This record gives sequence, structure tokens and C-alpha cells, in this order.
Amino acid sequence: MLMNVRNSLKSYFRKPYNVILWVLVLLLGYLTVIPLVSIVMDTFTVHSSEVMRLQGAEAGDLTLYHWNKVLADPVTSSKVFYEPFWNTIWISLGTCFVAILLGGLVAWLITRTNIKYKSFISTAFVLPYIMPSWTLAMAWLNFFKNPLVGGAPGLFTVLTGIQTPNWFAYGPFPIVIVQGLHYAPFAYILIGGILRNMDANLEEAATILKAGRARIFIKITIPIVMPAMLSTFLLVFSSSMSAFAVPQFLGAPVRFQVLTTQMYRTINGLNPGYGYVIALIMILIGVLILALNQKITGSRKSYTTVTGKSSNIALVNLKGLRTPLSVALIAVLLAICILPLISFAVESFVVAPGNYSPSNFSTVFWVGRGSVSIANGEPGILRNKYIFQGLWNSLKLSVVVAFIAGTVGILAGYAIVRRRGSKLSALVNNLCFFPYLMPSMAFGAIYLSMFAVKRGFIPALYGSFALLVLVGAVKYLPFASRSGVGAMMQLSGEIEEAGTIMGIKWWKRMTKIIIPIQKSSFLSGYLLPFISCMRELSLFILLVSPSTRILTTMLFQYNEKGWNQYANAINLLIVVIVVSCNLIVNKLTGASIDKGIGG
Repeated sequence: MLMNVRNSLKSYFRKPYNVILWVLVLLLGYLTVIPLVSIVMDTFTVHSSEVMRLQGAEAGDLTLYHWNKVLADPVTSSKVFYEPFWNTIWISLGTCFVAILLGGLVAWLITRTNIKYKSFISTAFVLPYIMPSWTLAMAWLNFFKNPLVGGAPGLFTVLTGIQTPNWFAYGPFPIVIVQGLHYAPFAYILIGGILRNMDANLEEAATILKAGRARIFIKITIPIVMPAMLSTFLLVFSSSMSAFAVPQFLGAPVRFQVLTTQMYRTINGLNPGYGYVIALIMILIGVLILALNQKITGSRKSYTTVTGKSSNIALVNLKGLRTPLSVALIAVLLAICILPLISFAVESFVVAPGNYSPSNFSTVFWVGRGSVSIANGEPGILRNKYIFQGLWNSLKLSVVVAFIAGTVGILAGYAIVRRRGSKLSALVNNLCFFPYLMPSMAFGAIYLSMFAVKRGFIPALYGSFALLVLVGAVKYLPFASRSGVGAMMQLSGEIEEAGTIMGIKWWKRMTKIIIPIQKSSFLSGYLLPFISCMRELSLFILLVSPSTRILTTMLFQYNEKGWNQYANAINLLIVVIVVSCNLIVNKLTGASIDKGIGG
């Protein structure tokens, strides 16, 4: 009996995908489930900075103090949680409205009308999503800040003489507009894909029955794209709730708080327990939203819009509006994509903010050696050793994270598909996707909580580069694992079986057969985490130390100090790097996120 069990285990673990699955269960269980338990415990634990306020308590004692203060205290809870919570809800709803309205409108114009310049519009419209989220936020401040709060007028006030009111320059209104513009390409991609693949006979039949264009749009087009709109709404809502950079840049000048900015303040301040409670609540909300998304999209097994019949689409003829609409849309895209970059360049050369006369322009913030009268003697970014250290850290971190996430994603995809249908495969698949459910800052807070002190044989990693690598690799694993699963699903098992019959070892089958065949898909599993890591702020803001600073956190710190010229110069540098990397991705893989939508 014992011999049979031993032989069965040997046979079981001789198959590489079984070994990979069990290793991933152990690793991902420790790196996703245990950190979640850790942050739950931190919400019930007295922290060293809170001992003075809790008489008779010692650090490490169990307490309900944080939960009571955040949720039940009549004075504290309002400012700490409920006010930021409702601000977050309204901001997220407004962001969804702007994103779906703009993204859906552009998707309809591209797929259903004869608008001009479709290829250019389709490519340019996704740029705001490729660029870091705070890009438009900084551009908004450059253009619309006012001297009442910003200290100096923005470009709009200088050019027109009109001073923008506070509600327009800062707070909820610009946050909604900026985040809506950032996520509009996401709505465009999802809704545009449905519209393009929709069976044209549905609309043609309605036209034969003398239905008007408006009635066809309301009764046929909108119901068909409704699943994509609901999915877009939930995913944009979840992303907006977890956004930190845009609310911080545009809300901080008028002390407008949302959950992420409040969490940053409390964890970095004297009340870390409050921040861990907020982080846990945000995680629960994120899980509920994505569970709701899966329930809605899975409640109907088929949204049949593609049939075996002809799908030639009768485009709406815009007639006299064709040229004006095309020009107007291109002008809007240029304003969103090009003007921000121009504003960063201009602001990075202006010595005295608000004065745009030629005599006030200088290269000191780029190549200056440093002057006591300017930013405490901080040298220009091209002469600044700390900027180069941040750039090196950003590139090194992105490369290492991409290598780890991409490699694990390939192995996970291989093992999940080879054991498809088993409970073990489903468990690993869910564990790989689990980090996507957590808001970035909350995820960073989890790892801050778990690795702040030594636990058994696990060392305290806070302040180390290893912690940034670890949190980045786990957070971006869902991108790489989805890429790996998708690539393996397209690959027949017979190809590997032929190699097995020939006696080729597993590692050689992977490197000589499987990876070369699907190299484009696997490559995207490396490059997507690289690009995402290069532009990330929320995930790392709580974890960096002076020696591990990266470009995005340095930009944030310069902006907080009021050194806007340096912040704009660094932002321009980051945008150029991220966009260049995206172009390289497209060149190497032939992939484009707008492919399949545009004309």
C-alpha cells in the first residue's frame, strides 16, 4: 500500500506542471493570503506611535480602538472616513460618467460613421491611458491654477486675464474631468470592440422596417453594448476609487480628501491603525465590485452579436458635419495629448512662476549647477545625482519586476492550462488574479504591514529594494499570468507531446518549442509589467526610502515641496520614457491596444 502511494506521488510529481502548481500555491498563498491576514491583525493592534493616546496600552496589544475611531466615533469618523468615503464615491461616479460618455461617443464615431482620420484618432485617443495618470493632473494645474491657492497664475490666466475660481482649478470638478479623460480610452476599447463586431444585419433589418436612426441607436445599439458599458462602469469605478495621484495633486491645495489620500496621511502620520482599517475596507469594496462585474457579465452565457451572415456595416453619413467633427475631435485629442507635454516643457524653464516673459526663462532646472536662491541649491535634473539614482532605480526595478512577473506568468500559464479543469489549477488561477482585486496603495500598505518587522525567518524588508521588487512582481503578476494563459490556450498540447515522445527534456521543450512559437504573447507578459512599473506611484509611495527612491516618488516629493519646475521636468522625462517603451512594445510584438477598433 505504502509502495503504491509512493509510486503514485513519484508519477504525479514527475509531471512539471504539477510541481509548478504546488510551488505557486505555497508562494502565492504566502504572498497574497498571509499579507491580507497581517493587515487585518494590524487593524486590531496598538502601534508604537499610538501608545501615548491609549493609556495603559503597550505596542502590540489587541484593541478595537482603530475600528471605533474610524467608523463609530462621532467626531473623528466623519473627518477620517465618512467624508473621504463619500467624496470617493461621488468622484468615482463622475469619472465613470465622463469616461463612458466620451469613450463611447468616440467608439461610435470610429466604428459607425464615416468620420475622417480614423486611424490617427484611434491611435491618439489611447495615449492618455498609456501615459501616467497624474500627467493630465499636472497639466491642469499648469493651465488653470490661480494665485489664491497656487501662489502664481496658470497659463490660462496669463493669456486671458481671467482668474479661475477655486472650484474649477482644484477639488472634485477637475479630479472628475482628469480621471474621466484618463479612463475614457478604456471605455473606448471595450465598447468599440463590441460595436465593430456587431452583426450589421440587426441594424439593416430595423432600417428596412423604417425605424429612424435614433430609434435604432436606443433600441438595438445601446442594448447590445450594455454588457460592455456595465463592465466598463464597474472597472472604471474600481480604478477611480483606488486612484491616488490625481486626487493628491488636485485635491491637496484645497484639502479635499478621498480614501487613498486619507490612507496615505494616516499611515505616514501618527495613526497608522486608521490607515490599515481604510485599506482593508478598500480591499473589500474592490473585491465586491469585481465580483459584481463577473456576476453581471456571467449571468448571460452569450451576447451574440456576430453571426455567420454578412456583417458589412452601413456607416452613418455625417454629411456636412463630417469635416467639422473630424477637425474638432483631432483638436480635442491634441489638447489632451500634446498641450500637457508643452506645458511641462514651458513650466520647467520658468524661473518665477506665473511670469512667462522670455527674460524669465532659464535652463537652470535642467542643466544648472544649483543656486542657494533656487530650491535650496538643488542642481538641474540632468546634473542631479539623485535624479540619476532615481532613474536607475526605476529602470532596475522595472526590469527585475518584469523579469520575475513575466517568467512566473509563463510558468503559471503553462501549468494552469495543462491541468485545466482541476481544482488545483483553478486555485492557482485565482491566486494569480487576486492582486488585481486590491487597490495599489492598499496593496502597498499590506506589504508595509507584513515586512515592517522581522517575522520568524523572514527578515524586515522595509526600506529595501527587495521589498519594492517583491510587491511589484506580485502586483503585476495578473498581467503576466493572463498573457501566459492566453498564449497556452492557443497552443495545442500535441506539440509538446511530440517532444515528449522524442525524449526531449521539459526545460528544452519550453525553450526550444513552446516559447519560440508563442514568443510575441509571452514577450507582452514581460513588457506590460515593465511599462506599468515605470509609471507607478501609488504602489510604491509608502514603501520607498531615500536610497530606493524612484522617479515617480521623486516627482511627488518635489511637487509637495513646491519645486514645480523640477516636478514638471521629471514628469516630461517619465512620459517620454513610458511612451517610448510603449512604441518599442508595439514595434517588437506588433501589438497595439487599439488594434481591432480603429479604421
